[in-house]
Amino acid sequence: MSDCQLYLISPLDVTGDFPQRLERALDAGPVAAFQFRVKDVDQHEAARLAEPLQTICAARDVAFIVNDSIALAKRLGADGVHLGQGDGEVAEARDMLGRDAQIGVTCHASRHLAMEAGEQGADYVAFGSFFPSETKASEHRPEPELLNWWQGLFEIPCVAIGGITPENCTPLVEAGADFLAVSSAVWKGDEAEAVRSFARVL
Repeated sequence: MSDCQLYLISPLDVTGDFPQRLERALDAGPVAAFQFRVKDVDQHEAARLAEPLQTICAARDVAFIVNDSIALAKRLGADGVHLGQGDGEVAEARDMLGRDAQIGVTCHASRHLAMEAGEQGADYVAFGSFFPSETKASEHRPEPELLNWWQGLFEIPCVAIGGITPENCTPLVEAGADFLAVSSAVWKGDEAEAVRSFARVL
């Protein structure tokens, strides 16, 4: 087995008791990174929601990554940003966030997009959706072999995303995923138990 790590993605609603849930999840097992992903709130509100979560991650040495917004990542002094296709360029993010920032790029099922992202200096590429996802509809459905191909050619880590659960993730780990990005598998139930279940597989 490769050293595959867990990459948690927030639910869209991080209000209410979510900070406590995040603490429970991070304390239940090893988590490499947490992606803050909210939609349809202005940057000021997003920053307000992010700050307690960022503090929780920092206390546990978990990378805090902002989804989609280079500007918000800069405002928060986040550890990095995750860019979808159309959210901005890697070079622009690097200029704004500095060379230590972790910059990830969504590449769907495309070898071409992944190679482009690598050439542009991305720190990781994300492939998916490997399984039907409750979090985000995607018509892209790569095969685990894509991870194999990537690992054989490139040093840059790859993230597998989309409908991943403790029950279905083993082929992705064996194919060479460096990270499993998970959201609903953790947040739709007992987050601590879900993280423990992933930890047992990984």
